[in-house]
Amino acid sequence: MTAEVETTRAPLRLSALPHTWLIDVDGTILKHNGYLEGGDVLLPGVRALWDSIPATDVIVLLSARDEVDKPATLAFLETEGLRFDHAIFGLPVGERIVINDVKRSGLVTAIAVSVARDQGLADCRVEIDHDL
Repeated sequence: MTAEVETTRAPLRLSALPHTWLIDVDGTILKHNGYLEGGDVLLPGVRALWDSIPATDVIVLLSARDEVDKPATLAFLETEGLRFDHAIFGLPVGERIVINDVKRSGLVTAIAVSVARDQGLADCRVEIDHDL
């Protein structure tokens, strides 16, 4: 099953609570298979999104790249100034499913954003809503 991927979107309205970001590597923040084609390339908008992620948030990188590619990939991201807290490599190439509860206040705690491969994150913006 394939779906049409929206290319422009409203800002992600998030609460002021600390967040956990689960972010895919290939085709999302780095050019898909760039490491196999001469070297990794940071995609458009990635740095701007990263700069908007609050320092209290946790960033978990997800990748189907082999564990052997992990040190070079993480070194590249560090060189680019992209912070992360955890990195999980060697994952399956299929869907990533996030399941979480809804807080008693009604705050929905699972958010999914799908972007077109290699589009980057220029259309992905964060807005902290202190009323959520």
